[in-house]
Amino acid sequence: MSYLATKQAPKREDRLHSCITFGGTLCGFHKLAGGGCFQDGNREFSQGSICLLLPGIAMINSLKDNVNLLHGAVGCGVCSHSQNANARSGGLSHFGVLKDALWLSTALNEADVIGGGEKKLRSAIIEADRLYRPKTITVVTGCVPGIIGDDVDGVINDVQNEVTAKLIPVHCEGFKTKIWATAYDAVYHGLGRTLLDDPFFQERLIEEEAQRFRFEEQKKRTVNLLNVSSMGKVDEDELTRLLNDLGLSVNIFPVFADPEQVYKVKYAAVSISTCPTHDDYFCKFLEESFGIPYILKHMPIGIENTNDWIREAARFFGREKAAEKIIRTENERLGKALEGYRKFFQGKKVFVSAGEFRALATANLLGELGFEIVGVRSFHHDEFAAGEYEKLKKIAGDFSFNIANAQPFEEANLLERLKPDLFLGHWNGNSTSAKLGIASHVIYNTGLSYIGYKGVFEIARRLFRQLRNPAFNKHISKYARLPYRESWYAEDPFKYIKTPQGGEKHVRLSGNA
Repeated sequence: MSYLATKQAPKREDRLHSCITFGGTLCGFHKLAGGGCFQDGNREFSQGSICLLLPGIAMINSLKDNVNLLHGAVGCGVCSHSQNANARSGGLSHFGVLKDALWLSTALNEADVIGGGEKKLRSAIIEADRLYRPKTITVVTGCVPGIIGDDVDGVINDVQNEVTAKLIPVHCEGFKTKIWATAYDAVYHGLGRTLLDDPFFQERLIEEEAQRFRFEEQKKRTVNLLNVSSMGKVDEDELTRLLNDLGLSVNIFPVFADPEQVYKVKYAAVSISTCPTHDDYFCKFLEESFGIPYILKHMPIGIENTNDWIREAARFFGREKAAEKIIRTENERLGKALEGYRKFFQGKKVFVSAGEFRALATANLLGELGFEIVGVRSFHHDEFAAGEYEKLKKIAGDFSFNIANAQPFEEANLLERLKPDLFLGHWNGNSTSAKLGIASHVIYNTGLSYIGYKGVFEIARRLFRQLRNPAFNKHISKYARLPYRESWYAEDPFKYIKTPQGGEKHVRLSGNA
């Protein structure tokens, strides 16, 4: 039975047996995971992490003509402020309209915790619909309603006939999981349960025989391209260009989707993921519910990953020859453009930190550019990345490897110990590297190119400028410091990691391949 038959998506610890705790080397991890011996451990000491609300809201705030109603404490929506620049720029590039993300809060307080927040939620939904007349209202639940037992779905079902907007429940109670990738499942769960009904005109259209024939022919060459909130319009355009070169039409979903157009994902020949970590939940639902197969293998960051991504898409449609022609042309042009950069990057050390697929795919790209990979950390691990570890092992050999849901103290220790020339990570990791005097670059910025062949060249060009003059971070390190004692940097960075059996950490940092 599909998970979408239930009110909430399961947490990834249960559905995928995902894990967040490992410290050692890539080869050490590969032996354990490949042999089926890896079990998630725990940390005797843990620093703060993020809640799944943050990535969930990043997806939701991109929806066109949507009000994001956060049911919970008012502070739970504060990340919407930092994400608003992306909502504005993304809305402009996708729809030609410069518009702020619209979010409200029920602002539950102590009295609501005692008496319940259902009446306040009902009033807020009606008021949001009256004031803004949106196409959709996403009701996103934080921890408080989950703890006190508010029947959010019951309220939504009761009030739906009183409002014009389509109501979408999204359960993002942060206390339920330590793996914030569960947020992707929660958002897909809400969208899949509420936005896939055909509009009346579409039902009429496919009833007519001539129209139905054209419709079925179009469907045979249409691809669902599942985008992620870490992709900008420039990355979507690059992948659309490559799929169009194969003679394919493209539906892009869910980030910056128009709620009234979401039903179109039911009418495609195949769904192609750009990040298996992000998309597996919805891909499986589309296959189970509508018979749409999916391709869930590669993240098209880097040369070989992009080559493989195109080959997989072409193989489904029997267009292998066209794919090889595209790959040959793109690789020849890119090889010439990268010659000077590769000489400059040769031997320079790099450390990468991000979500699992983006971290591994970016590390592969950096290896292709000539960097020496000295460390990678993934925010979690699940079954989809097994092939990525094998690819990275071939291109980069063995190096320090960490799985952690943030844990900046481990990252600071590793960076001080490994002393890379360059760090690629999210803003919190970049601030850590900056205070250690290490040049840094964001692992993604939705205004910049990262994906496909264009992404390879653009990343190389940006890193060249970054490393040619790394003085900025070196100066910062003279005046700003991290909050750790010098004695911590002499400790094993993984000393607090314990196995499920209570023994030592999984693999020592100094372990050999």
